[in-house]
Amino acid sequence: MTAPTFTNDAIVFGILMISLGFVFYTESKTSGFWHKFYKIVPGLFMAYFIPAIFTTLGVIAPEWETVNATGEAVKDKSQLYYVASRFLLPAALVLMTLSIDLKAIFNLGSKALIMFFTGTVGIIIGGPIAILLISIFSPETVGGAGFDAVWRGLSTLAGSWIGGGANQTAMLEIYQYNPAKYGGMVFVDIVVANIWMAILLIGIGKKDKINKWLKADTSAIEELKEKVSSFTKGVKRNPTLTDFMIMLAIAFGTVGFGHFSAKYLGSFFNEFVASLSSETAKNIFSFLGSQFFWLISISTIVAIILSFTKAKNYEGAGASKLGSIFIYILVATIGMKMDLGMIFDNVNLIFIGIVWMTIHAGLLILVAKLIKAPYFFLAVGSQANVGGAASAPIVAQAFHPSLATVGVLLAVFGYAIGTVGAILCTILMEIASKI
Repeated sequence: MTAPTFTNDAIVFGILMISLGFVFYTESKTSGFWHKFYKIVPGLFMAYFIPAIFTTLGVIAPEWETVNATGEAVKDKSQLYYVASRFLLPAALVLMTLSIDLKAIFNLGSKALIMFFTGTVGIIIGGPIAILLISIFSPETVGGAGFDAVWRGLSTLAGSWIGGGANQTAMLEIYQYNPAKYGGMVFVDIVVANIWMAILLIGIGKKDKINKWLKADTSAIEELKEKVSSFTKGVKRNPTLTDFMIMLAIAFGTVGFGHFSAKYLGSFFNEFVASLSSETAKNIFSFLGSQFFWLISISTIVAIILSFTKAKNYEGAGASKLGSIFIYILVATIGMKMDLGMIFDNVNLIFIGIVWMTIHAGLLILVAKLIKAPYFFLAVGSQANVGGAASAPIVAQAFHPSLATVGVLLAVFGYAIGTVGAILCTILMEIASKI
């Protein structure tokens, strides 16, 4: 929490952009060390990892503490992730969805949903199994009484890893975990979820070998990619300044409308949920009060509507490439949140998270092997649960920009079932902790 070398967001943003420039420059090499390096490590992973190194070294930081004139500790934080996730992410989703073929997405079949629900089940059963396993070697790690009980804290992880931040907050309200210890759970969430995302990104570089091992049928995915690529070639043109301005107008105009609508919808549903007589119903539907949920949902819906108009022709001027720029900036800000040194703090709790995530991953791999699902469905199905709307599109677009919408749709679905799934997981964790 000590102040990093650079706290000015303008300077930090410059560092992140230089990092991205370095990644793209080295990835463009067609021979030599970097050419061989990027055959093993995907560029998207490096865009995430380099900012994490800067954070670990104390050059930059997502948040920190300073001492004011009266000697009091004051918390401060960078606003870059907020800007990237609330402005650039929805804009990217708009730009990358303009050329989407909705019918082709539905033609991807049931395997996408099967893998998504497998990821959900993996989280639900992973928590109690992790508690049972860790209790054998370190019972105090999964112990605690009353509002200090570890299973109560882990309920917030279940909410986050099935749905998102709104579901995580709902679980904290339901089970009333000690607020003084809640930071430790947030810490586990950040470390374990980011490690798993890094593994998935590395796997993308090996997707052909993984798909071959899974004996996966990727024809539907390839057909969707081919449709978008063919459409792009058909409307391709030299983009003009007017093209760029109109694309930005479409993207950020939609984002502005999304923020405007999300404010009122979030407020309306907050009041609606508060009026419900059942406490269970209140917590289940609490995600409807999240402005971020509505922002992502509305931006995606507007973009899908625009995909049926002439606006989709802006793909020929580079709409998805412009969207990808915004996604890479978001990736860098996510990487900035990861202090690699935190892995060695509170190792016991981290270990619970790792065991939990391993069970989630293992079940996904098993089911993918059984139904011969492509790695794309495994990776996106997992991130739609664990990472939510901020991460699922990143992983999806790493396969192809046209696939980002698949990640968003699944992630939004995750919000809807997040609290219910987390409650079920928590009931099982409470039972497991008392065995």
